[in-house]
Amino acid sequence: MQLTADNPACIAHINAMQAVIQRMADNSRACKLWCVTLVAAMLVLMADTGNANYAWLALVPMAALGFLDVYYLSMEQRFRCAQEHFVGRLHNLELKRSEVFVIKPRGDALGHLWKSTRSTSVWPFYPALVGVVALTTQIA
Repeated sequence: MQLTADNPACIAHINAMQAVIQRMADNSRACKLWCVTLVAAMLVLMADTGNANYAWLALVPMAALGFLDVYYLSMEQRFRCAQEHFVGRLHNLELKRSEVFVIKPRGDALGHLWKSTRSTSVWPFYPALVGVVALTTQIA
């Protein structure tokens, strides 16, 4: 039996892939939100105590959340590659039944991780936060 684009199993597979991609994007966004929240909390702590060293503590969660953000972005890209591959095989009538509902990332993990570090959603954000921390310590 040939699988076509209107097959309910294929549509469900694409929807499941899209849900995974959306979850990775949501995780990436959550990393940024938590990062801003924690940096702001550290800066408030610094302002309350008058000790500028507390601001530098913000770099620890910033680095951890930055890495997680890059990781989730790379996973999103890899799942997009898997979805594009699936849809391409579906349109070329090359899709096998055994490929439906096999949801796993596709592509070079390190390559996508490196590509994600250069993303416009990552590189301006975290250096800007580091700049805010550095500026705050100079002002205090």
